[in-house]
Amino acid sequence: MKLAFVVNDVATEQDNYTTIRLARRAVARGHEVALIGLGDFIYDWEEGICAMATLSKVAKFKDDTTYLAHLQDPERERTRIRLGDYDILMLRSDPAEELTSRAWAPASSLLFAQLASLGPTIVLNDPRHLTDAVNKTYFQGFPESVRPQTTITRELDEVRRFLDAHDGRGVIKPLQGSGGQGVFMIDKKSGHNLSQITEAVTRDGYAIVQEYLPAAKDGDLRMITLNGRPLKVDGTYACLRRFSETDDHRSNISAGGSVEMMAPDEDALTIAEIVGPKLIDDGMYLAGLDVAGDKMMELNVDTPGGVSFMEDLSGVDFSGAIIDDLERKVRLQRQYGGTLTNRQLAVI
Repeated sequence: MKLAFVVNDVATEQDNYTTIRLARRAVARGHEVALIGLGDFIYDWEEGICAMATLSKVAKFKDDTTYLAHLQDPERERTRIRLGDYDILMLRSDPAEELTSRAWAPASSLLFAQLASLGPTIVLNDPRHLTDAVNKTYFQGFPESVRPQTTITRELDEVRRFLDAHDGRGVIKPLQGSGGQGVFMIDKKSGHNLSQITEAVTRDGYAIVQEYLPAAKDGDLRMITLNGRPLKVDGTYACLRRFSETDDHRSNISAGGSVEMMAPDEDALTIAEIVGPKLIDDGMYLAGLDVAGDKMMELNVDTPGGVSFMEDLSGVDFSGAIIDDLERKVRLQRQYGGTLTNRQLAVI
């Protein structure tokens, strides 16, 4: 199998990223792996979608740190590849990282990915629907029963009106963002700073304001779904609890939160059951559901992460199960002779 990953930039990848774990597992099995940065695509008038890619040696590496050093070797030169020669193209970039310096990059890469999906390459997640999911408005397309009450605005008065209706408590964050960056907890004590907070959050776009979920004080669950269903391997769910051991309310790993493996409770599994049909219909192959109590706080369909932490904590080979599934999709693509659509292959 020939597998390519789209990342923000190979130089900024980190050794705890899920992408690096997946790529290392793939090359250990003998698969050819390429990493492509957002600005590395080429549309060739004769060959279609190409890219300047970092190619990986096919080998078993000691750990993710060693493997990343191999990819980021300053003497390693990029190679021009043709995407039509690749079986899978996995889109694993984080649009939030490009908001200030390269706002053009995420949208451009999705357009190249859409063109690539017209050929034999399976593109995951499906790039047509992923275009609709680049910010948190996508979240509002799921049933009201699984998401907190929300308003999206740039107006300070609208923020105040929402908070007044929710006992002065809520969470305000950028509409486009991730990793706990720019997230503020508002209560009656901090309300006097609301003007400054709203100004800071809306500096680069809209703010999303959500009701405060009491269950979030104990952290949240990050649950990985594959093909629209919770990923479960050898009886263990790909699910961990993220929590803060400080006064910082953010439990995101990238914001310094702690993690432990935890099986999803009935509420979390019910949420996964409810959101699954839309994930399947939209071709969202790999997703990360962030759950607090009986509500889904966020949904990550761009770069759902945490798999490396889950494996290290549990000893369960979740990334291997994902590679197994990608191999299965490639077999189906060949068996059906290209008659299945990209969206179908994404979640079948």
